[in-house]
Amino acid sequence: MEYQNHVVIVTGGAQGIGRAITEAYLDAGAFVTVVDADPEALDEWTESHAAQSDHVLPIVADVSDEAAVIRLTEATLQHWGRLHIVINNAGITAPGTLGSRPTAEWDRVIAVNLRGPYLLAKYTYDALGRHDQPGVIINIASTRALMSEPHTEPYSASKGGLLALTHSLAVSLGPRVRVNAISPGWIDVSAWKKSAARQAEGLRPIDHQQHPVGRVGRPEDIAQACLWLTSPQAGFITGTNLVIDGGMTVKMIYAE
Repeated sequence: MEYQNHVVIVTGGAQGIGRAITEAYLDAGAFVTVVDADPEALDEWTESHAAQSDHVLPIVADVSDEAAVIRLTEATLQHWGRLHIVINNAGITAPGTLGSRPTAEWDRVIAVNLRGPYLLAKYTYDALGRHDQPGVIINIASTRALMSEPHTEPYSASKGGLLALTHSLAVSLGPRVRVNAISPGWIDVSAWKKSAARQAEGLRPIDHQQHPVGRVGRPEDIAQACLWLTSPQAGFITGTNLVIDGGMTVKMIYAE
């Protein structure tokens, strides 16, 4: 799949899954607005990709900030003159338990993980719909929208809301814009973080074995799915959620 002359916004695009998505679209020939709230991570990523600088517009922004989303959208259109794809990948979690977690942490997770994608859709849909082929929005959700570990209430709720937002936007924006979600399972991003946070892979054999495909996921798995889901080959798909988890959520596990 080739994306020459296509313009893509990737939020949370300097680290983790977002970094893999950014690099996949660059490798496919796209022009990418790389948005991240971490200036250090974005500067480091931009510096390491200086050879592709003519295809990159780096922007530091908090996607929960409406004014910041307006600015990054306007900057993208002013710089590139067009927009075809938005990947809403930025997301955060909150530590603590139901009893100990400050309510402000709940509000912050919902703001970034759910309000952010809503704002990106609100301010980009018009530009996305100006082409012969439909524009595309991909919301990176999570299998935590479908299942949970203890003490993940803000994250799980935000990702569940993101699935509902996805099908609602698909109906509202079709046929000019297709909107889908991808729900990653266990994806090892330890080697895809900024250098100050990077870690060696710490996976155990049992971590791989509990996946029917035989391994934990990689960021590239999600990036390749984005490339396909935003392509004309996926043109009949909208309002859906693609679970990419190596089969983990369909495997029944019993204690021995």
